[in-house]
Amino acid sequence: MPLGLFVDDDQTVVITDYGNHRIMQLKNGDTTNGQVVAGSTTGGNGLNQLNAPADVLIDKETNSLIICDCGNRRVVRWSRRSGTTQVYVSDNNNNRVMKWNKGAKEGIVIAGGQGAGSALTQLWYPYGIFVDTLGTLYVTDYGNYRVMRWTQGATQGTVIAGGNGYGAGANQLSVPTGLSFDQHGNLYLSDRNNHRVQRFSIE
Repeated sequence: MPLGLFVDDDQTVVITDYGNHRIMQLKNGDTTNGQVVAGSTTGGNGLNQLNAPADVLIDKETNSLIICDCGNRRVVRWSRRSGTTQVYVSDNNNNRVMKWNKGAKEGIVIAGGQGAGSALTQLWYPYGIFVDTLGTLYVTDYGNYRVMRWTQGATQGTVIAGGNGYGAGANQLSVPTGLSFDQHGNLYLSDRNNHRVQRFSIE
């Protein structure tokens, strides 16, 4: 069952294969020959294992995968070389997104953290996240059926997709999970309970 996804600049797609406890990679134009790039079909809590991974992104600075290892309640980095500077964590049950700088003892709340709710200052079970080169955060607000954008330092977000209640309409979402952007700025969104992946043009 695919949940999270990330589309790199060269159109390589990285997908969390939740039920198989692994991360799959598909090269541009190749939809049949996926490659396992992290984890395996044997789930576990070892450093070489994953357990129900929910989301993934590529840290280009370190050529690493940052993986939300949901079943193990941890975020792990699958790195080809050492030294990442920041890790972003979707803290579902606390309804917030955190940023952890390298060497930090505590994280920084960059979105939500005001309790579960639908106000622009709130999130309700945030799930997939994406951070662009300007530090702007994009997050799937699972419980509010919407995608929100938080600019760096903002005290509230803006709704960029969904937010019109649970449903299958073109302007609705039903349990949004993973999200990513391509090099043209198009948003790709996993709309789980509608069994579809949607593309949005975002201004």
